[in-house]
Amino acid sequence: MKKKLIRIGIAVLLCVFVGFLSSIATKSSIDTWYTTLNKPSFTPPNWVFGPVWAILYIMMGIAAGIVWNKGFYHKWVKVALYHFGFQLLLNVAWSIFFFGLRNPFIALLDIIALFILLLFTIKWFTVVNSTAAYLLIPYVVWVAFATALNFAVWQLN
Repeated sequence: MKKKLIRIGIAVLLCVFVGFLSSIATKSSIDTWYTTLNKPSFTPPNWVFGPVWAILYIMMGIAAGIVWNKGFYHKWVKVALYHFGFQLLLNVAWSIFFFGLRNPFIALLDIIALFILLLFTIKWFTVVNSTAAYLLIPYVVWVAFATALNFAVWQLN
């Protein structure tokens, strides 16, 4: 049990750190460039994004820690965590593309790839541990919403 909690803790810290890195790219444009964009009517207020992402990163970390705890020597655990790692890279890249480079189109391509890879991640997490896969469902729903939002911003600008 102690090993499991340590792995979950490490995975949560890693995911929260990724969120922190993403926020660096976001902060550079949120009060300047982003305010000048035309946004769709379903755009949430800016204050919603921070708490939602904080919760999602924690849930992602718990899910990854549960999978990791099954033993990295297992083939399916490795496959699941590799998918998780790659989707996490695409997650960070989206903030860099959208806010850092101020390029909604490249960000849209990235988030579509993220969504697809996230579906594969959930599939592989299900093979290892269904609870871990269920923990990723709010994340995939939010990414689907963010994809629609990103598309609309690209279209309107």
